[in-house]
Amino acid sequence: MHTQPLYAIKAELFKALAHPARLQVLEVLAADPDLTAPVARLLEVTGAEPSALSQHLAVLKRVGVVDSARTGNLVDYRLTEPLVAELLVVARAFLLTRLADAATGAQLDAVRQLPPLPGASARGVLEAAEAAFEGVAR
Repeated sequence: MHTQPLYAIKAELFKALAHPARLQVLEVLAADPDLTAPVARLLEVTGAEPSALSQHLAVLKRVGVVDSARTGNLVDYRLTEPLVAELLVVARAFLLTRLADAATGAQLDAVRQLPPLPGASARGVLEAAEAAFEGVAR
């Protein structure tokens, strides 16, 4: 069985996710009940320049994790697949587990400011990691 092309596609996805601003955009989208947000909100949250945000959104669109809809002058972005939100939940659980033993005060504050992420199957994983993190952090 030749699985190399599948791993190449997966690697492209992870490369697209490998930037803090793109992860922040995805978390904002995942936190919304409709998995959407207007560009103005994404600019506000990321603090990115409009041209930089546009480039990040183009990368995410190219790998198919977001798409956009224009209404007049307004552009909304949305996650194309709820499973992207699940991936973010698992990634956050991993982050919290890794930080639990050696987090700095600034990292603890940053974790507390992260937007809530929905999730179905991964929700229990995240809650367990958050409980472990909070137990160590106090």
